[in-house]
Amino acid sequence: MADNDAPPGAEPVGVSYVMPVLNEVEHIEAAIESLLAQDHPGAFEVILALGPSVDGTDEVVAAMAREEPRIIRVDNDAGSTPGGLNAAIRASRYPFVIRVDAHSVLPPHYARVAVAALERSGAANVGGVMKAEGISPFERAVAHAYRAPEGLGGTPHHVGGAEGPADTAYLGVFRRDALEAVGLFDEDIKRGQDWELNKRLREAGFTVWFTPELEVVYRPRSSLRTLVRQFVATGIWRGELARRFWAANGIRYFIPPLAVLATLLGLVLGTVGIATGVPALAATLVVPGLYAAFVIVAGVRATAAEGARTGLWYLVVLPCIHFGWGTGFLLGFLQLTRNITQHTGR
Repeated sequence: MADNDAPPGAEPVGVSYVMPVLNEVEHIEAAIESLLAQDHPGAFEVILALGPSVDGTDEVVAAMAREEPRIIRVDNDAGSTPGGLNAAIRASRYPFVIRVDAHSVLPPHYARVAVAALERSGAANVGGVMKAEGISPFERAVAHAYRAPEGLGGTPHHVGGAEGPADTAYLGVFRRDALEAVGLFDEDIKRGQDWELNKRLREAGFTVWFTPELEVVYRPRSSLRTLVRQFVATGIWRGELARRFWAANGIRYFIPPLAVLATLLGLVLGTVGIATGVPALAATLVVPGLYAAFVIVAGVRATAAEGARTGLWYLVVLPCIHFGWGTGFLLGFLQLTRNITQHTGR
């Protein structure tokens, strides 16, 4: 039995929900309410690390905290995700720490199932499925991309799979002693900090565990501008992590940036070839042509699954995700940017 497991007949273990929050007025109330509605029988607290929001988020949180004393606010002046997570963890007190995203809505059984999975597996961290669900046609198109192989790969992280050890986990439900043993989140890594933390946990001899029983509703970005910003920032930090930890990153992370380069290069060279009458250069237009066909086929499949309006948005969303993430990856990998967007969420 692990140190944090309660013996038969003992009081159920308490859990601390930790959440970094920045400019999430659209989603924060639903996220917090999903925590208050958990059916885990043990004590709990909700620790919110508040960044410098400008959209009324803090006012919503303050109103909820007046009604519920277990909602605790701490400052996260820098507004970064890892800084907020660490501030919230340090302010928390229970043996199990549950990371929450302000865009996520936890099902009522989430904490209970996660604690049971930790106790059953002996793992230091357990995570499940990030179930993207949209409301508008645009959001549904983004959600479809999260689940589809041509979007974010259709991995167990997004579509489910067999329970067992994993390299990383979505969000994460942690044993506090394991978190403290490896030094919490690395605050220099603004995105991808969960992957890097799980890498340190595994290197320290701990187990990271995936279970499809944990399914979290995730609300995608609601506008094209915020979607592109999100994926450029995510791509930058994935490129940074690929450069820092070359041996620990699979080849699949390099496919999108290489596809972006090939498509752009084919478009430029092909256009030059047509303008100058050089057939060999003009022939390179086949590369962007193939990519366009790929997107159209994906859009047809999205239309069949989600409807016409969502399918039309998918023709825009999918290239934005590919080119945003791929361009960001190249910038991060080649260290071509110092001004990386920092905001919470995924």
